[in-house]
Amino acid sequence: MNEDDLVAARHGKWSEAGVPHKGWECIDIIDLGEPSQQCEMCETSMIRYLHRMEHPNYREWLDVGCVCAGHMEGNLAASKTREASMKSRSGKRKRWLSRKWKTSGSGNPYIIADGYMVTVYPKGKLWAASVMHVLTKSVEYSKRQYKTVDEVKLSAFDHITRKLAKEQLVEG
Repeated sequence: MNEDDLVAARHGKWSEAGVPHKGWECIDIIDLGEPSQQCEMCETSMIRYLHRMEHPNYREWLDVGCVCAGHMEGNLAASKTREASMKSRSGKRKRWLSRKWKTSGSGNPYIIADGYMVTVYPKGKLWAASVMHVLTKSVEYSKRQYKTVDEVKLSAFDHITRKLAKEQLVEG
């Protein structure tokens, strides 16, 4: 059974009293890397792209798949657009390290992508990064330090991905 069928058949929380079926809001979307978690709404589908849903009249958020998310928020097109964007970012992440990084005057690797400039720099024996929004010039620094340049580059990519997803949630 696909997710649409599970919603129609009222599987899982779709059949529970006290669980709202409409009026939810997506507050985050996360790529789990592979289908590894069960949808908390239909309680059947295994999901890779987790849509974190929140409702003002429900005590906790639910981590659900794309179709359940679309039905919960009353906008299947929005949930499919979010998931397509996340899938695209997943492909970009695979290519992130092989992209052409430039070298700053200080000798640090940097790249400008998706409206952000990422600069990687040594911090003692470890590595850190700054992520600057190109238009607003606001800068955020990595909270953690990483053992390798590649680890900090991927962390910066993931940070940008979360920021872009949040922007899309606000716009959507």
